[in-house]
Amino acid sequence: MQDLGLGGKVALVTGAAQGIGAAVARALAANGAAVAAVDSNVDGLKALARDEDAVRAYPADVRDSAAVDAVVEQAERELGALDILVNVAGVLRMGPVVEFADTDWKTVFDVNTSGVFHVSRAVARRMVARGTGAIVTVASNASGVPRMHMAAYAASKAASTMFTKCLGLELAEHGIRCNIVSPGSTDTAMQRSMWTDESGPRLVVAGSLEAYRSGIPLGRIAQPGHIADAVLFLVSDRAGHITLHDLCVDGGAALGA
Repeated sequence: MQDLGLGGKVALVTGAAQGIGAAVARALAANGAAVAAVDSNVDGLKALARDEDAVRAYPADVRDSAAVDAVVEQAERELGALDILVNVAGVLRMGPVVEFADTDWKTVFDVNTSGVFHVSRAVARRMVARGTGAIVTVASNASGVPRMHMAAYAASKAASTMFTKCLGLELAEHGIRCNIVSPGSTDTAMQRSMWTDESGPRLVVAGSLEAYRSGIPLGRIAQPGHIADAVLFLVSDRAGHITLHDLCVDGGAALGA
């Protein structure tokens, strides 16, 4: 195993109860980091913590800034100073804009954008005082490519992407790096929720002219581990001179756009 310089570091991962978040938490733990796993899914967090000795569950809703501040303080008190933050928590609500409900729009932005702000602010305040740290936000290739019936999701991810770049600009003088990983279609519960039958994966790979959506040139859907690998690189010492970067991990689906 390549040494990524993560041994002994402390990381906080949101959305850690399943999918990409769980894969990131497991990968960090496997590389020697102590992980504070944050999610509103208490059962999923407990299951992850049972499987991984280096992972501890910290239930919290990223929409609640007071709860976020409290859980960050608790994690630092119990695990030590946070070296790494990975924002993964996200939700998807789909539908045509002209039919989209106010409540769905608010939910998507509360989690995908305000949640990133709440957690990043709480952690960055502590990192600034120490003059070190790495933050990665998991966004989406949809933040740069229009998608049918995904306006809220794409807009929220675009917002969190630019927020993270602005944060990185402000924090650079303190030695803190802020980057983005933008996955394409990845085999998670969120992705599967968009499939109507067993042909879902094949149709995603093929793309759809009717939906103005290209397929995936590499011919396969990503696994959560592919995204976790990208995150690990960006928080590691091997990316020590990379900040404000958006690393797209989508098998070529966005055609580099």
